[in-house]
Amino acid sequence: MVDMDAELSRILDGIGPRLRALRHDRGLTLEALAEETGISVSTLSRVESGGRRPTLDLLIPLARAHRVALDQLVAAPATGDPRVHLRPVRRDRGSVLVPLTQYPGRVQVFKQVLARREPRLVTHAGYEWLYVLAGELRLVLGGRETVLRPGEVAEFDTAEPHWFGPAGAEPVEILHLFGPHGDQAVVRTRAGDGGA
Repeated sequence: MVDMDAELSRILDGIGPRLRALRHDRGLTLEALAEETGISVSTLSRVESGGRRPTLDLLIPLARAHRVALDQLVAAPATGDPRVHLRPVRRDRGSVLVPLTQYPGRVQVFKQVLARREPRLVTHAGYEWLYVLAGELRLVLGGRETVLRPGEVAEFDTAEPHWFGPAGAEPVEILHLFGPHGDQAVVRTRAGDGGA
């Protein structure tokens, strides 16, 4: 029983710092978060500092405000099985979509197998990155057209008319990242052996 109590305390103690980190990542002040959630600044401050234990009625609006799943705030203990059980979604004419992330409102990651289909340009709010795993991807972006091969990446604002699919008759396999409008990729590279 002591171990269970210690584990519960450890989980609860980790929520405040996690909430503070999420708020800082979003560039929010306590005042702005209080206005968004309806929770007072003093309560938010005490929860973040560990001076108050978070309750479900506090965590639900905070999870909504930060656009994360409740279990991400709580960091529920692992079940012991490290395997991820993905559920592919079959689409029309042989296309397959496999969601790799579970948290709405943040960057979503999908593995997709796209079957041949007719181009139809679309626009919507957001930002996309496409990484080709196998096959060739045809990307139509505005008035431009590009063919991407395995290992190549494209990124674009989805407010521009766009369409992507197989370049030929064979399916193409891609990693597809979609983020809220304004998100952009941060590319970090390591200096080569000869670099200073």
